[in-house]
Amino acid sequence: MTAPARILVTGGSGYIAGVLIRQLLAAGWQVNTTVRDLRREPALRQSLGADQGDARERLRCFAADLMLDAGWAEAAAGSSHMAHLASPLPVGVPRDANELIVPARDGALRALKAARDAGVQRVVMTSSVAAISYGHGPGEHRFTERDWTRLETPGIPPYVQSKTVAERAARDWVAREGGGLAFCTVNPSVVLGPVASADYSASVVLVRSLLQGRVPALPRIGFGVVDVRDVAELHWCALTSPQSMAGERFIACGGFLWLREIAAVLREELGEQASKVPTRQLPDWAVRLLAKVSPTVRAAASELGTVRHQDSSHAREVLGWVPRPPREAIVATARDLLALGVVQR
Repeated sequence: MTAPARILVTGGSGYIAGVLIRQLLAAGWQVNTTVRDLRREPALRQSLGADQGDARERLRCFAADLMLDAGWAEAAAGSSHMAHLASPLPVGVPRDANELIVPARDGALRALKAARDAGVQRVVMTSSVAAISYGHGPGEHRFTERDWTRLETPGIPPYVQSKTVAERAARDWVAREGGGLAFCTVNPSVVLGPVASADYSASVVLVRSLLQGRVPALPRIGFGVVDVRDVAELHWCALTSPQSMAGERFIACGGFLWLREIAAVLREELGEQASKVPTRQLPDWAVRLLAKVSPTVRAAASELGTVRHQDSSHAREVLGWVPRPPREAIVATARDLLALGVVQR
């Protein structure tokens, strides 16, 4: 399709957003993006390769905060499309789930209202498999876009709550007040892959911690993994598809890996550079004992032995999306963390 006049990508300094914006600029789009503080604009432009030439003219930055009304109308003005990627993603576990729930939900609604009022035609929102595959009990499960996380299940982590509440609130708002706004979501699993700067996503902390030896032994937990380049590509496909995207939902996952398999990939591919990556499995009883004193370990304890297969066949069939093998994403993450000096050799 012909590139639209302008698109708003919220959260321009984010991990996925950076890859998507570079792709949009390379394809000739006019891009608006939001940051919480415009003092970050020079560093953002440099990281995006939009600090000079034609790209500089086609990228505009606006100050907008998920918790404030100011700036959203100006950021959306003149846009025909929106990719809403701004959302809180903490490294630790907050004491109060509302620290994540409120900005994720209210920020999504602010972005959607601004999109509708500006005459935006299509919104692609980044949600997560966290809104799909939790609260279904231990064991092995296979999930599709028809599934939703069961928030009534005790012990649902705050981040998972925030993604579920935000997506449901967004869908409810569009159905009630969206007018002709075509809305869909991309729901990625754990996002790894190339790292452009030391200002990286919390999801990358998993690989960093393994390389640094901060995980002394490996609990019996696992994750779906997807490459950041493939997540950005799925957003691109949803933004540009000639098909109607209204109400669609797309899981983005390259496959499930146990933590011990992720560690093995690092050791096999990096050799001596992965010398601190643990090899021992941590017994379940030890995880449960540590969970009594550590909120982070407590979250891991609830995951012991659980396998979540997150089925991406819908994205493959509707949009022709084909993800890289998770191994490529893991290795790309590790090599860039080493090159950036985030992890010392």
